[in-house]
Amino acid sequence: MLRRDKAANVNSALRRRSGLVTQAGVNAREANLFSILTAAPVVPVLTIESTTVAVPLARALVAGGLTAIEVTLRTAAGLDCIRAIAAEVEDCDVGAGTVLDTAHLEQAIEAGAKFMVSPGASPRLVSAAKEAPIPFLPGVATAGEAMTLAEEGFQVLKFFPAEPAGGVSYLKALSAPLPGIRFCPTGGVGPKNAAEYLALGNVICVGGSWVAPADAINQGNWTRITSLSREAALIGRNP
Repeated sequence: MLRRDKAANVNSALRRRSGLVTQAGVNAREANLFSILTAAPVVPVLTIESTTVAVPLARALVAGGLTAIEVTLRTAAGLDCIRAIAAEVEDCDVGAGTVLDTAHLEQAIEAGAKFMVSPGASPRLVSAAKEAPIPFLPGVATAGEAMTLAEEGFQVLKFFPAEPAGGVSYLKALSAPLPGIRFCPTGGVGPKNAAEYLALGNVICVGGSWVAPADAINQGNWTRITSLSREAALIGRNP
């Protein structure tokens, strides 16, 4: 299990690498989100069908070094899974994914989520997120969307869907005109291309589901998931 003191050292190194400085211009919410997402290079994106697997799955991921996980609200079990993980899994920053509206936002907070993720960002959702007690990772696919959210105070963004939206080359092109924004690319990111994304200065982590394959979850093969997580935790880092 990755301990907090080790995570703090990793965070410091990644801040230096990315160039993002948490100062007066960056509010506490964004600083908190940055800290959560830089604890490891990969954020598992999970769609869980049953609450019975939520806690052992989260423990397997954390044991491999992936402490921030995103549980999507695409299933009826999503909120209960977040609630169980938040209550029972030490050293896990569990987030709510696929937050589409203010009802989702309120439910995620009530369930104990540490952060929220959305594939996009409607004005109403952004307004509510600015008042929320936990950080929000809104999704963007264009430079214009990123600029709009930066004006609202969101400087850490989800780039989604990463591969269809332009991939590594598009994010690289954004680094010069949008130097203060950092991204978590998700969508089409896997073990074959994750390192390319993580090599970019404006990328702080990537999101992906490959570390928790459906067959491994269904079989309760937590050892395999921990092994995949351990491999993912080393992507883009010096040995």
